[in-house]
Amino acid sequence: SSGHCRYFQLRGGVDNGVLYLLMNCKELLAKGNVLSGWYTIYPKGCTAMRVLCDMDTDGGGWIVFQRRADGSVDFFRNWDEYKRGFGSLLTEFWLGNDNIHLLTSLANELRIDLRDFENNHVFAKYKSFRILDESEKYKLILGDFINSTAGDSLAVHRNKFFTTKDLDNDPASINCATLYKVAWWYSKCHDSNLNGRYWLGAHNSTGDGINWHASRGNKYSFKLSEMKFRPVYQ
Repeated sequence: SSGHCRYFQLRGGVDNGVLYLLMNCKELLAKGNVLSGWYTIYPKGCTAMRVLCDMDTDGGGWIVFQRRADGSVDFFRNWDEYKRGFGSLLTEFWLGNDNIHLLTSLANELRIDLRDFENNHVFAKYKSFRILDESEKYKLILGDFINSTAGDSLAVHRNKFFTTKDLDNDPASINCATLYKVAWWYSKCHDSNLNGRYWLGAHNSTGDGINWHASRGNKYSFKLSEMKFRPVYQ
């Protein structure tokens, strides 16, 4: 309960087997939670949040904030839906821009995992990742590209605002979200579009699938996409 929560905060968050306020998936992993899955964390005081922890990939401890896996969830949503989050715990979801902002206020690294329909896996990593709050239009603050088998398709989206079909914050003359049927940190318009339509691999339309240009161009839609971050402790 919140009473317990406050009590243990006053006690300095000492773990006595009743309640310990874990702030992220990396702390959960350090406590011995080695299975990937949905966990409750307390990123700020007593406010609980359910997140998907990837405890397996690249050392584990990642909070997954975007997942595409089977096309079961519509990602062509409005500003308010992307703000709050949507989708299914079992398949595909967006964690919500307010949540992503809260969770990335401290230093985090970003990892993107992609799998194609031939079961080939590629990834990209960035040294730091955060998004600003709603008053700053969830602007993407992205650190240096570290390493990758997928190439860098986020560079042009660095320092761009989030754009949805009902709120055009991109520098293009048209609304990129309306054109590409999704929401993203659009430039003029994109090199990556991981919230795009769930095409089954190669598609005739240009740039409206789950595309990562540096890897498979803008006419190939990946089968699986996961975007995730974890704390970088100094």
